[in-house]
Amino acid sequence: MAQALAAAGVEAVYSYAGRTAAPVAAPLPMRIGGFGGVAGLVAYLRAEGIRAVIDATHPFAAQMSAHAVAACEAAGVPLMALERPAWVPEPGDRWTRVPDVAAAVAALPEAPRRVFLAIGRQNLTPFAAAAHHYLLRLVDPPEAPPLPGAEVVIDRGPFTLEGDLALMRRVGTEIVVSKNAGGSGASAKIAAARVLGLPVIMIDRPAIPARPCAGSVAEVMGWLHQSVPAG
Repeated sequence: MAQALAAAGVEAVYSYAGRTAAPVAAPLPMRIGGFGGVAGLVAYLRAEGIRAVIDATHPFAAQMSAHAVAACEAAGVPLMALERPAWVPEPGDRWTRVPDVAAAVAALPEAPRRVFLAIGRQNLTPFAAAAHHYLLRLVDPPEAPPLPGAEVVIDRGPFTLEGDLALMRRVGTEIVVSKNAGGSGASAKIAAARVLGLPVIMIDRPAIPARPCAGSVAEVMGWLHQSVPAG
């Protein structure tokens, strides 16, 4: 999205939450950090003269997306969400769909298993209640062990089927836990589980207030040119 905006010569700013130590560089001016809730975001939009907002955050960043909906409505700024289509089960998949992280913990078997916990670092603590052998794949090295006895792999996507097959075979993965992030960058673990015949506990996306959504960068750019006055 940032590349398309830069290529079109659109004056824009790229906002990161600041949860990774080394965010991917963007071809736009960047700001890092929160806004201070809905009121803070409204103040930012007005102070900076923002004329359109593109919400391209992670599908599980529900609070930020909800704040964007409320702030844009209050400030009278048009909003479009760029939302990756969710994954859907394919032949050979063995999914158990659950509504949230707590339900994912509850869906794990009682007997210890080797679990590929592929959900990032924000929601790991609840899994400490279930005594499994966890494999964690994180973007940044943790300051302290996120879960007792867990193996941590530091890597950044996009990932490949061959790479995830090798990783899961090496550690003897028996179950995969994943958020339904959608897109292609992190889908390799789902394809690998399918190849290996492994069960997947799939966490559904959180509810977000109604908002206009587009499924591709091209759709967003079309909306921007048609709906946001030039100048």
